[in-house]
Amino acid sequence: MSAVLNATDKRYRELLATTLPRVIHSEAENEQCIAALEALHERNRLSPEQEQLSELLTLLIDDFEGKNYQLNAASPVEIIRELMGVNSLKQSDLVDIFGTKSIVSEVLSGKRELSKAHIQRLCRRFHVSPELFFPVA
Repeated sequence: MSAVLNATDKRYRELLATTLPRVIHSEAENEQCIAALEALHERNRLSPEQEQLSELLTLLIDDFEGKNYQLNAASPVEIIRELMGVNSLKQSDLVDIFGTKSIVSEVLSGKRELSKAHIQRLCRRFHVSPELFFPVA
Protein backbone atom coordinates (compact mmCIF):
# COMPACT_ATOMS: atom_id res chain seq x y z
CA MET A 1 0.00 0.00 0.00
CA SER A 2 1.27 3.40 -0.88
CA ALA A 3 2.36 5.56 2.02
CA VAL A 4 0.76 8.55 0.33
CA LEU A 5 -3.03 8.69 0.45
CA ASN A 6 -4.92 10.87 -1.96
CA ALA A 7 -7.76 13.05 -0.66
CA THR A 8 -10.47 10.55 -1.67
CA ASP A 9 -8.67 7.70 0.08
CA LYS A 10 -8.26 9.84 3.19
CA ARG A 11 -11.97 10.75 3.27
CA TYR A 12 -12.95 7.10 2.73
CA ARG A 13 -10.63 6.02 5.52
CA GLU A 14 -12.20 8.59 7.85
CA LEU A 15 -15.68 7.41 6.87
CA LEU A 16 -14.70 3.80 7.54
CA ALA A 17 -13.34 4.79 10.95
CA THR A 18 -16.70 6.25 11.94
CA THR A 19 -18.68 3.23 10.71
CA LEU A 20 -16.25 0.37 11.44
CA PRO A 21 -17.78 -2.12 8.99
CA ARG A 22 -16.73 -5.74 9.40
CA VAL A 23 -17.93 -9.24 8.62
CA ILE A 24 -21.36 -9.67 10.22
CA HIS A 25 -21.73 -12.53 12.71
CA SER A 26 -24.99 -11.71 14.52
CA GLU A 27 -28.42 -10.29 13.96
CA ALA A 28 -27.48 -7.24 16.07
CA GLU A 29 -24.45 -6.54 13.86
CA ASN A 30 -26.65 -6.98 10.78
CA GLU A 31 -29.14 -4.45 12.14
CA GLN A 32 -26.29 -1.99 12.77
CA CYS A 33 -25.09 -2.33 9.19
CA ILE A 34 -28.62 -1.93 7.86
CA ALA A 35 -29.09 1.21 9.95
CA ALA A 36 -25.79 2.63 8.66
CA LEU A 37 -26.78 1.83 5.07
CA GLU A 38 -30.22 3.40 5.52
CA ALA A 39 -28.63 6.53 7.02
CA LEU A 40 -26.44 6.82 3.93
CA HIS A 41 -29.37 6.42 1.59
CA GLU A 42 -31.42 9.10 3.35
CA ARG A 43 -29.03 11.64 1.85
CA ASN A 44 -29.90 13.15 -1.50
CA ARG A 45 -26.46 12.71 -3.01
CA LEU A 46 -23.65 10.46 -1.92
CA SER A 47 -20.01 11.34 -2.25
CA PRO A 48 -17.75 8.79 -3.96
CA GLU A 49 -16.56 7.69 -0.51
CA GLN A 50 -20.14 7.23 0.70
CA GLU A 51 -20.93 5.25 -2.44
CA GLN A 52 -17.99 2.95 -1.66
CA LEU A 53 -19.17 2.51 1.92
CA SER A 54 -22.71 1.83 0.70
CA GLU A 55 -21.39 -0.86 -1.63
CA LEU A 56 -19.33 -2.44 1.16
CA LEU A 57 -22.24 -2.45 3.62
CA THR A 58 -24.52 -3.96 0.98
CA LEU A 59 -22.03 -6.79 0.35
CA LEU A 60 -21.69 -7.48 4.08
CA ILE A 61 -25.46 -7.52 4.60
CA ASP A 62 -26.07 -9.70 1.53
CA ASP A 63 -23.42 -12.17 2.68
CA PHE A 64 -24.87 -12.46 6.19
CA GLU A 65 -28.47 -12.72 5.05
CA GLY A 66 -27.63 -15.16 2.27
CA LYS A 67 -26.06 -17.49 4.84
CA ASN A 68 -28.68 -17.04 7.56
CA TYR A 69 -32.05 -16.51 5.89
CA GLN A 70 -33.06 -19.34 3.64
CA LEU A 71 -36.33 -18.86 1.81
CA ASN A 72 -38.39 -21.96 1.26
CA ALA A 73 -39.25 -22.64 -2.34
CA ALA A 74 -42.81 -21.66 -3.14
CA SER A 75 -45.11 -23.86 -5.15
CA PRO A 76 -46.49 -22.57 -8.44
CA VAL A 77 -49.91 -22.12 -6.78
CA GLU A 78 -48.37 -20.10 -3.94
CA ILE A 79 -46.58 -17.94 -6.49
CA ILE A 80 -49.81 -17.34 -8.43
CA ARG A 81 -51.64 -16.47 -5.22
CA GLU A 82 -48.88 -14.03 -4.26
CA LEU A 83 -49.00 -12.41 -7.69
CA MET A 84 -52.76 -12.13 -7.36
CA GLY A 85 -52.45 -10.53 -3.93
CA VAL A 86 -49.79 -8.04 -4.97
CA ASN A 87 -51.89 -7.04 -7.98
CA SER A 88 -55.25 -7.07 -6.12
CA LEU A 89 -56.70 -9.71 -8.44
CA LYS A 90 -59.52 -12.21 -7.97
CA GLN A 91 -59.76 -15.66 -9.54
CA SER A 92 -62.05 -14.29 -12.21
CA ASP A 93 -59.28 -11.88 -13.27
CA LEU A 94 -57.21 -14.86 -14.42
CA VAL A 95 -59.70 -16.30 -16.90
CA ASP A 96 -57.76 -14.70 -19.77
CA ILE A 97 -54.72 -16.74 -18.71
CA PHE A 98 -56.40 -20.08 -18.04
CA GLY A 99 -59.36 -19.96 -20.42
CA THR A 100 -62.24 -20.71 -18.03
CA LYS A 101 -63.22 -20.05 -14.41
CA SER A 102 -63.21 -23.78 -13.73
CA ILE A 103 -59.60 -24.18 -14.90
CA VAL A 104 -58.55 -21.22 -12.75
CA SER A 105 -60.25 -22.90 -9.79
CA GLU A 106 -58.66 -26.29 -10.52
CA VAL A 107 -55.17 -24.78 -10.81
CA LEU A 108 -55.53 -22.74 -7.62
CA SER A 109 -56.88 -25.74 -5.71
CA GLY A 110 -54.00 -27.92 -6.89
CA LYS A 111 -56.23 -30.27 -8.87
CA ARG A 112 -54.66 -29.26 -12.20
CA GLU A 113 -51.03 -28.64 -13.13
CA LEU A 114 -49.91 -25.58 -15.03
CA SER A 115 -49.48 -26.14 -18.74
CA LYS A 116 -46.72 -24.62 -20.82
CA ALA A 117 -49.25 -22.18 -22.30
CA HIS A 118 -50.44 -21.16 -18.81
CA ILE A 119 -46.86 -20.45 -17.75
CA GLN A 120 -46.21 -18.41 -20.88
CA ARG A 121 -49.33 -16.30 -20.32
CA LEU A 122 -48.56 -15.86 -16.60
CA CYS A 123 -45.06 -14.67 -17.47
CA ARG A 124 -46.37 -12.16 -20.02
CA ARG A 125 -49.09 -10.89 -17.68
CA PHE A 126 -46.90 -10.47 -14.60
CA HIS A 127 -43.55 -9.82 -16.29
CA VAL A 128 -41.79 -12.68 -14.51
CA SER A 129 -39.41 -15.41 -15.62
CA PRO A 130 -40.77 -18.90 -16.43
CA GLU A 131 -38.17 -20.23 -13.97
CA LEU A 132 -40.40 -18.93 -11.20
CA PHE A 133 -42.87 -21.76 -11.86
CA PHE A 134 -40.37 -24.61 -11.82
CA PRO A 135 -39.02 -26.16 -8.61
CA VAL A 136 -35.36 -25.58 -7.84
CA ALA A 137 -33.37 -28.81 -8.00
